[in-house]
Amino acid sequence: MADASPLIETRALTKAYDLLVVLRKLDLQVRRGEFVALLGPNGSGKSTLLRLLAGLTKPTSGAIFVGGWEIPREAAAVRAQIGMVSHKVLLYENLTALENLRFFARLYAIPPAEAEARARARLEQVGLARRADSLVRTFSRGMQQRLSIARALLHNPDVLLLDEPYTGLDQDASLTLDGLLRQAHAEGRTIVMSTHQLERAAEIASRVLILSRGGVGYDAPAAALSGLALAAEYTRVTSLAVSR
Repeated sequence: MADASPLIETRALTKAYDLLVVLRKLDLQVRRGEFVALLGPNGSGKSTLLRLLAGLTKPTSGAIFVGGWEIPREAAAVRAQIGMVSHKVLLYENLTALENLRFFARLYAIPPAEAEARARARLEQVGLARRADSLVRTFSRGMQQRLSIARALLHNPDVLLLDEPYTGLDQDASLTLDGLLRQAHAEGRTIVMSTHQLERAAEIASRVLILSRGGVGYDAPAAALSGLALAAEYTRVTSLAVSR
């Protein structure tokens, strides 16, 4: 259950690349425990917003706060709270699944006495315990994405940021990812996920945002939406039809 205070907040957030303004004075609050789905056409700023929240790029102007810390001034403290998953899995293909998690455990400064048990527990959680000693290059796209989630959860972050995590997944792998995200949400993690999959957003998120023209064009609880209703709002806000 989300509480009333914002865990994530942006104030008049603007991001421009030369003359191209991607985000324009964006005001946004995400409460602790919310699962927010970010929707919008390509170029609407979804990936840019996630990169800003993760401290991977700097705003042109405005302010960002995560857990009370300000980005970019206190980005190091913010990164300790965040697990990032993108369509690029950010894994080492010539290492095994377990070796990848051991490596990231060192980056996250997890005490060695805890790291091994935590890595194996995360592999069990994502259904990869039997493939712990297999090289990542032998994994399917879905298995790599599951390992990427294990990596993102390894340091027990308060916030999960997911950039198009369903890219390239088949139906079975997508359903597995649904279950992992529902579990993370049930554990109280705050999730912000960009996706083009409107029906999935309506089903698994608690709140839906549609980005358009540099700002939030639509913001509503997901519980009140069906896939069809969300598609209609998406078309209204973006002037783009949704293919089905």
